[in-house]
Amino acid sequence: MSSERLLPHAALSAHAHNRIGLRRTDSEWLDARMADPATKVLVVAGNRLRPVDGAIAWVAPAEAPDGILVLLGERDDAVHVAVIVAPEDAPGEAGDWVPLRDVLTLLAEGTADQAPLVMHAIGLAEWHHATRFCPRCGGTLVSRAAGHELRCTQCDRAQFPRTDPAVIMAITYGDGDDEAILLGRNRAWPANRWSTLAGFCEPGETLEDAVRREVDEEVGVRVGEVSYFGSQPWPLPASLMLGFTGRALTTEIDVDGAEIEEARWWTRADFEAAARSGEMVVPRGISISSSLIETWFGRPLDGPGWD
Repeated sequence: MSSERLLPHAALSAHAHNRIGLRRTDSEWLDARMADPATKVLVVAGNRLRPVDGAIAWVAPAEAPDGILVLLGERDDAVHVAVIVAPEDAPGEAGDWVPLRDVLTLLAEGTADQAPLVMHAIGLAEWHHATRFCPRCGGTLVSRAAGHELRCTQCDRAQFPRTDPAVIMAITYGDGDDEAILLGRNRAWPANRWSTLAGFCEPGETLEDAVRREVDEEVGVRVGEVSYFGSQPWPLPASLMLGFTGRALTTEIDVDGAEIEEARWWTRADFEAAARSGEMVVPRGISISSSLIETWFGRPLDGPGWD
């Protein structure tokens, strides 16, 4: 695999926009940008998007409905904002609006430079949707700082977007041709879908220990060495996926039966045979799970020969 090729998850950070955070409280500047037809607006209905002609749809300010204004930032000398509207107030038909997962392919194929902007917009849209009342007094919240702060109208307490750390890991055992990766199936997934294990970090816990605990709890495998791999924002829910690789100390599997229904060790030969036959479907595209599996496998999971 070429060292110049970006791993799938890197699309979400390779084209990061300038968030120009100091402009979020500059109302005159924001008003001027919303009067400028060169400003690009992403309309978000709840936490859904409306692709148009196979692409993420950006419109001019004059074409955007009224809603919560979110300043995303600057990219390619253009200011980008999002406007969040209630689903019932969204233009067009309800069926036109799709969840984030439905546009991941678009972000991976030709519009990867838009991925950080879209993730920023959806992350804040989900936060606004989930944070309806002040957690201190139950008062009404109003948007401030161009969508990046919510302030209580009763106790004046400010709320800011939260991000929950979640670990996702490629656990391996053995060496050479016999090296195997541990993949599992969530109970809610289709019968042939497999992925790397993942879970949320708990209070007072290091990320490395979260990897070891989650693998032990979910499949009964003990993990020793743990190494950082990379990260990926994932706004549904408000997570930062922190990727790790780890080396197993034991191989016997004992699934928890609650979240994980089945887990298996896969050698590269077994993995390739199952993926080609359709017996196994693994994450592809821009997910960090895809990057973890691809790095272990040694070459891309998409392209010629994988049809």
